[in-house]
Amino acid sequence: MEQYVVTISRQFGSMGRSIAECMSKKLGIEYLDRDIVAETAKRMGHPVSTISDAEETAKSFFLRKKYPFNMGIYSITDEIFCVEKNIIRDRAARESCIIVGRCADSILQDFPNHLSVYVYAPFEARLYNCTHDLMMEEKTAVRMMKEVDTARSNYQKKYCPEVKSVFDHKDVMIDSSKFGIEGTADILAGIVQKKWGKQ
Repeated sequence: MEQYVVTISRQFGSMGRSIAECMSKKLGIEYLDRDIVAETAKRMGHPVSTISDAEETAKSFFLRKKYPFNMGIYSITDEIFCVEKNIIRDRAARESCIIVGRCADSILQDFPNHLSVYVYAPFEARLYNCTHDLMMEEKTAVRMMKEVDTARSNYQKKYCPEVKSVFDHKDVMIDSSKFGIEGTADILAGIVQKKWGKQ
């Protein structure tokens, strides 16, 4: 089987992370999400919580306290992006894997054997996922869907300005509400196996 990498971008509440986890089991490869945060924190010498707060928005509570007048916020987020970019490229070069978020689709656009996936779902389906699967209060879920998607979009605009549309650098776009977590993972794993062979 050829070495490959799958990148998954997603709307908040579309269950993209759960789909990546399910795919990893079906394909017998690792999926990377919070692992990237942990490795970034290790390389930078910061607590994991600091990296987690800062990576998608420059307005986290920690950074406002540490840099009261926004001084230094952009330099630390720039550094985080550079470190995460190196981790993503190093890991993709080393072994087959699935990488969730963090502009990996753009970072690896020149990478051979790369499948870029965007997972989305209608508002009602994402709200259901948030309140039932993720056990969130409805008001919190509605707020988070808007805020997290906006933060991810702003993050991408800052670090990948060549991306003008959600379609850029995407090979597959799939509505997870049509197939569920398991079904969506089956479809995507099937695409990978058809293109690069089975383990």
